[in-house]
Amino acid sequence: MSSGLSARRAERNAAERRLLRRRVALAVGVVGLLTAAAWVLLVSPLLALQEDKIDVTVTGTTVDPAAVHDVLVSAVGTPLLRVGPAGLVDRLEGITEVKEAQVSRAWPNGLAVTVVAREPVAAAATADGWVLIDPAGVQVGTVAEVPEGLPVVTVPLETSEATAPALAAVLTVLGTLPEDLLAQVAEAGATTPGQVTLRLHDGATVRWGSASENELKAAVLGVLRQQPAQVYDVTVPRTPTTA
Repeated sequence: MSSGLSARRAERNAAERRLLRRRVALAVGVVGLLTAAAWVLLVSPLLALQEDKIDVTVTGTTVDPAAVHDVLVSAVGTPLLRVGPAGLVDRLEGITEVKEAQVSRAWPNGLAVTVVAREPVAAAATADGWVLIDPAGVQVGTVAEVPEGLPVVTVPLETSEATAPALAAVLTVLGTLPEDLLAQVAEAGATTPGQVTLRLHDGATVRWGSASENELKAAVLGVLRQQPAQVYDVTVPRTPTTA
C-alpha cells in the first residue's frame, strides 16, 4: 500500500512539473511575442513613416509648401507609433501663415495632414511697401503693390491703446464680408471701434458702425446697393439709410 501511495505521489509530482514547464514555456512565448510586437511597432523600419506616404492638403494661398514639408520630413524614418501628431500640429501652427492644422496617422507608413492658411483680408502701408493682414491682425506677407480686390486699411498697424481696438474692429468686419462685397471695398478705417467706415471702389461710403451683426449688415447693404447712392448707412441694420 505504501508503494502504491508513493507511485501516485510521484505521478502527481511529475504532472505538476510538466504543467509548470508548459506554463513557463507559454509565458516565455508570450513575452517573446510581446517583445517582437514592440520591436516592430517601436523600432523596426517596417512601420516607419515614409516620405511618399505623407498626404498633405493645404487650403488657402499664403502657406509655403516647403515650410510644411520641412516640418513633416523631420519625422520620416521614425516608427509611426512614435510619431506624435500633436507635436507636429504644434510645429505646423508655429508657421505664421498657418491658421490651423490637423495630423493623423495613416497606417502602416503614412500621415494625413490638413493645413488651413491664414488668408489676408486687407493691406496696410509700411515704410517698405504693403503688409497683408488677416482678420486676426496677423501679418501673412509683404508685397510691393496692393493685390487687386484687397482693400487698404487706414488704421495704423502699430499696437497701442488708441489704435488697436479700432484696427481689430475693421479687420473683424472685413473678415466677415462675403467675397463679392469685399471685392467692392477700396479702403476701410475707423476712428473708434464703433465707427468702422468703408469706401467702395465706385466712391460710395458705407457707415458700418461697430463690428456686430455683420452678416445682417452685409445682407442689408447688398439690398441697398441695388440703388445708387453716395452714402449707405447700416450702423443700425434694421433701419438703414442712404444719401
